[in-house]
Amino acid sequence: MTEQELHNWLLDNAIADELTVLTSASVLSELDNVDDEDSLDAKIAEIDWQRLLLAGSILAKSKRRPPTEAALRIATSALTLQDAPKVKDAGSVLLQKLSNYRSVELAQKRGLLNEAVESRLGISMRVESVTRALENSVLVQHSGEWLTVNPFQQEFWNEANSHIWISASAPTASGKTYMVLQWLLDQITTSDTRVAVYLAPTRALVSEIEDSLLSRIAGENLSGIAVTSLPLIEKYSDARLGKDRIIFVLTQERLHLLANALNENLSVDLLVADEAHKVGDKLRGVVLQDALERVLRINPKAKFVFVSPATQNPEALLDDAPATSDTSSVDSDAPTVLQNVILASQRPLRPDRWRLALRYSNGVEADLGTLRLSARPTTIKKRLALIAAAAGAKGGTLVYTNGAAEAEEVASLIAQAASSPEADIDDELVALADLAKRGVHDAYLLAPLVKKGVAFHYGNMPSLLREEIERLFRQGKIKFLVCTSTLIEGVNLSCRTIVVRGPRKGKKQPMEPHDFWNLAGRAGRWGNEFQGNIICVDPENTTAWPNGVPQRQRYPIRRETDTVLSDSTSLVSFLEARWDIETNALSRFSQQEQVASYLLTHFLREGTLNSATFVKRHSPELVQRLNDASATLAGKIEIPASVAVRHASVNAVGMQKLLSAFRAMDSNPEDLLPAPPESTDAYERMTKIMGLINSYLYPAFLPATLIPLHTIVVLEWLKGYSLSAIIRARIAYYEKHGIPYQNPKVIRDTMEMVERIARFTAPKYLAAYMDVLKHYLAEIGKLDLLQTNQLDVGVALEFGVSTRTLLSLMELGLSRMSAVAISEKIVLDSLGREEVRSWIEEHNAELDGLEIPAIILREIRKKILGLIPETDVDPT
Repeated sequence: MTEQELHNWLLDNAIADELTVLTSASVLSELDNVDDEDSLDAKIAEIDWQRLLLAGSILAKSKRRPPTEAALRIATSALTLQDAPKVKDAGSVLLQKLSNYRSVELAQKRGLLNEAVESRLGISMRVESVTRALENSVLVQHSGEWLTVNPFQQEFWNEANSHIWISASAPTASGKTYMVLQWLLDQITTSDTRVAVYLAPTRALVSEIEDSLLSRIAGENLSGIAVTSLPLIEKYSDARLGKDRIIFVLTQERLHLLANALNENLSVDLLVADEAHKVGDKLRGVVLQDALERVLRINPKAKFVFVSPATQNPEALLDDAPATSDTSSVDSDAPTVLQNVILASQRPLRPDRWRLALRYSNGVEADLGTLRLSARPTTIKKRLALIAAAAGAKGGTLVYTNGAAEAEEVASLIAQAASSPEADIDDELVALADLAKRGVHDAYLLAPLVKKGVAFHYGNMPSLLREEIERLFRQGKIKFLVCTSTLIEGVNLSCRTIVVRGPRKGKKQPMEPHDFWNLAGRAGRWGNEFQGNIICVDPENTTAWPNGVPQRQRYPIRRETDTVLSDSTSLVSFLEARWDIETNALSRFSQQEQVASYLLTHFLREGTLNSATFVKRHSPELVQRLNDASATLAGKIEIPASVAVRHASVNAVGMQKLLSAFRAMDSNPEDLLPAPPESTDAYERMTKIMGLINSYLYPAFLPATLIPLHTIVVLEWLKGYSLSAIIRARIAYYEKHGIPYQNPKVIRDTMEMVERIARFTAPKYLAAYMDVLKHYLAEIGKLDLLQTNQLDVGVALEFGVSTRTLLSLMELGLSRMSAVAISEKIVLDSLGREEVRSWIEEHNAELDGLEIPAIILREIRKKILGLIPETDVDPT
């Protein structure tokens, strides 16, 4: 009998019944309000633990997921379902055999396991335990300490230290972020690395990684390392001049801003691309790929590390490595926590009683019992809320919804179903409610909900508010958190239970299996829980689940450029017709336009597409056709290649048409300039510029009837208005003109407009507009019209700042909400970083009397004065 045959026999025959009992019992221990019709206590009492733990030891030797998952189930059940100390000790030893030391620490932390297990083992077992711990350790060079790790983490550490390009993939809850950040700090502390970039797909993940790095640096007393999420050149220059080494934590857009600010003189020693599978994202995949290629082009000897969650082919990200670079991929599917898929279906005739069934990986279902709801759910949203409130009464419950409005409504319903007495309100929840009211609006629904231990969470919320929600959820003060797709974008937030019905990514598209399992990975995050439950509501409903509840599946990595290139006829036809396509029709070809922009920029820079990295993945015939079409377009373009490179996601055809429009205008060139946001003519000028962008670059500000509103929001954002001020202004406008409105919708819509228009669309196209205008003014000898001391429009819009003081506050690490709040108390608008720091130090004693929300004061004192509250913990 081979080892695999032995493992299969154990799973299918020898211990199958015991595993079923353990699984059901462990799942039920995590849920509330479930009537277990078949009590499992007697069956658990009959289990031969010595036999079962022996089987677990055999299964633990496998590298396949089913056997190791079974061994993990046995080990955690021994710790959580048994009282006998010897069984618990044996369970901890089995966890060590699985290299799952963090779960052993969790058991000790929760009082499930007495400390110093090794002292209770026999001599041979003790020697084996010590040997195993040494074998599963890595040396952290900057501290000289050995770090106990799991097999994925150890392989990543070793491969990353010995190769130039590495792509690592592992399940969501496997400790990827923890290990990558530890390795990154070790690299920048002990190697020649002076400038490192940590690339994250969203601002939410940028904030989290930045805070985690700063927390680790402070905790380990490391010196000479700066961390920033702002793409400004001062700290970069300091690092290159031999001062502090620097880690930039940036989105792909911010990386482009930094490269533009440095005029391509961006020298990067090490780049880490988190959530690297996002090169396949339809919205920003091309931008990410271009950012990676831009760094590689400038720094061919740089070290690249790609990290992605449970992908099928992590090695695909190594295709673009230089021929001289050593490459390696690390691919793990080993479980570190247990994740249980639970199907919730209504009992016949009883809408307030729901059958719960555990679904195994082979599709077999096992009855768990009946969930008792506190009321009959008359709508789908009530169904989701009541099931979450009933099953997740212990707290640590995430509820997934398909949009911000739905998240708010479901959260309100949960708060009614799971309300707690007012006397139980925690001071930190009161402070969060105060921040929601003063930082957003008095009518913001979040404020009353958080006092009841319920919150919602979506991407357009101010970062400080979102981060505080996450912190209090981790601490258990917020028991229910209703979220949207933000949590599948890499945010490291764990929970005990996820409740979901018909998940969508976007408004209509059913969530792909790999995205579903990325979301599911939040349930039972390693080191925080032993297991997590994913409750799938109405699994038999084909509208909610068109393809059924997804089986576990891994991401296929495919670049968005390759996806579009695979439809060769469509793309070539688009390139051949691009010059004659009316600008207002381009929104129908958004994917082709992105890739065409990318191709044309490469051609303008190199004079050919044959040197492009994608060439090796496509036929010579296709490359030649693309090359010919690009050459025809390039022959009509006078825009310098350097300008095209700065804006590779904006088509050079559009920039050329804008330049031609400038040349054809009879008006004074000065009329083409934007005014400072405080200027009386700022509105008129910005409205005109947005119209020109729509006419020649791309129909970015649609519908055109909303350009006035877009202009107002962009200018208010540039002026440094707080989000609450922007919302109040919009409500005042509706009231003045007698337009009906609802506060929740106005608040959500304003947040969405700030994020989509002011922070994404406007920076992208206004920056391209300004570079074309600069080229035109230089062409006619009027370059002096530009204000040399004006902030870069891309940076100004990305961060919503118009003064040096406000930018300095954000440069010191403050969120925009905090920076705006404190900048309103500072009279001077041109203070640099150290001047701002000195002002805060000088006025620290007065801050409590300035009517600033407590959470903002805490962030100011933490980020600028280095005073870290005891409640702050490293999320990874």
